[in-house]
Amino acid sequence: MAGNKVTRHRSGRMNWLRASVLGANDGILSTSSLVIGVAAAHASHSSIVVAGVAGLMAGAMSMAVGEYVSVKSQADIEEADLNLERAELEADDKGEHKELSAIYVARGLEPALAKKVAQQLMAHDALAAHARDELGITETFRARPVQAAFASAGSFAVGAALPLLVTVIAPATVLIFVVAGASLIFLAALGATAARIGGARISIGAIRVTFWGAVAMAVTAGVGWLFGTVA
Repeated sequence: MAGNKVTRHRSGRMNWLRASVLGANDGILSTSSLVIGVAAAHASHSSIVVAGVAGLMAGAMSMAVGEYVSVKSQADIEEADLNLERAELEADDKGEHKELSAIYVARGLEPALAKKVAQQLMAHDALAAHARDELGITETFRARPVQAAFASAGSFAVGAALPLLVTVIAPATVLIFVVAGASLIFLAALGATAARIGGARISIGAIRVTFWGAVAMAVTAGVGWLFGTVA
């Protein structure tokens, strides 16, 4: 029935999508750039593979720790705000009613209706009402540091494994070109997938990620070639 239809918005996917896409993108780009840079410095095939494996492990751990610390800081701020709101509700319940009513008036409700809405919502769950409408904190968008850490580390490892696998099987004579080409394809597919899940234009998402990926690989190859020549 049309009246019972539930619309599923994409914004609810924001947290895990951001962490996963960022991790996979970094995995592909950093590992491929590392491999290309080392290869451009005329290292042996085995040394290139070892560098790629080391980059995968170090990158996954770095992504997990960095994402956890970042999101945990956000979670701590949210919890501190909620604790402060709890204290304010206990100390001045009437004042909190007026504050919530004023928020609804500012959003377009008539004062009488705003007061009634505030009373009903606070009777149901006062803290949730203030968290949502005063602080902008909802269950959907709450910071989840552990989830973000695992999503980033896992997606980084999966992304890094792709160019690393190509490195293992690619002939040494054309390794740079094969890894670069395959990695750009991986990045384009990732950008398109992320854009589709997020509801954006697929072509724009693919082109944006591929362009900057190509720039990063070119710079790293140049640095590797320069140091290889100097050595």
